[in-house]
Amino acid sequence: MVTIISLFAGCGGSSLGYKLAGFKELLAVEFDKNAVEVFKLNFPDVPIYEGDISNLSGEDCMKLANIKSGELDILDGSPPCQGFSTSGSRKFSDKRNVLFKEYVRLLKELQPKVFVMENVTGLVKGVMKQIFLEILDDLKNAGYKVKAEILNAKFYNVPQSRERVIFIGIRNDLNIEPIFPRPQTKPITVKEAFKNLENKTFPKIVKDSFVAKLFPLIRPGIQGVSGKYFNYSRLDWNKPSQTIMKECHSETSLICHPDENRGLTIEEAKRLQSFPDDFEFIGTYKKQWNRIGNSVPPNLMRAIALHIKDNILLKATKKYMPDL
Repeated sequence: MVTIISLFAGCGGSSLGYKLAGFKELLAVEFDKNAVEVFKLNFPDVPIYEGDISNLSGEDCMKLANIKSGELDILDGSPPCQGFSTSGSRKFSDKRNVLFKEYVRLLKELQPKVFVMENVTGLVKGVMKQIFLEILDDLKNAGYKVKAEILNAKFYNVPQSRERVIFIGIRNDLNIEPIFPRPQTKPITVKEAFKNLENKTFPKIVKDSFVAKLFPLIRPGIQGVSGKYFNYSRLDWNKPSQTIMKECHSETSLICHPDENRGLTIEEAKRLQSFPDDFEFIGTYKKQWNRIGNSVPPNLMRAIALHIKDNILLKATKKYMPDL
């Protein structure tokens, strides 16, 4: 049994990826109420700590997961990334920028064999690179060999061009260098992703509003109509989707259907993020979209999890149990 604890678990995108890879999740940690409700709905057998991660001690975390320090296989986590994103204000003072320290604190106490941390590429660009280097130092000082690479989800069975920085760390005593999964699939087009899709949850756009009048002007492709206060783009049937973000449901930032003059349905967004059709979201259209936009694509995490299981954890097992 390969085990995982997920910090900043959100609605369970990473958790689903690990589940598909055959992992057993011992504990999830999440603060947002709607995200917790969605997680419980889809993972009823996984214990979840609902609350501020800064109030969760390593000792309590291990009690909830019923493990001792050093026993866990993978500690996973995606600290909130809005403070690093190039689509945001990118301020050093953003309180969300230091939540990775809570991840590092629990990493030091739990001492898993491997950790995985995901974040936006804005973390390694411009002024934020200083924080990236600080994160690397903190992770290494926790007792791990650490590497970070940018992976694009479109090469891992996700019909979306979505670049993310992936950190992989391996405990020093295992003496194994971190490695990353190679691209596994050709990009999946929107047309392939939407095949046999039944739409139910449509966005609401006011008739004759500015956005409604703008729809016919937006052409297919990654680049759309943009300006200082708005950013619109239209999907291309023959390409993967552009990045699905939390903001892309609003009247100031919108991804449009390839043919129809409307935003995307929740069912379409789920497909583009690689959630299965039977994965349930609850709440308003906006809340459901926010959960999807903030999540890790399950198929991307499945690829990472299988890679770690087969190429890192198996080596670690043979190191201590050579007869296997």
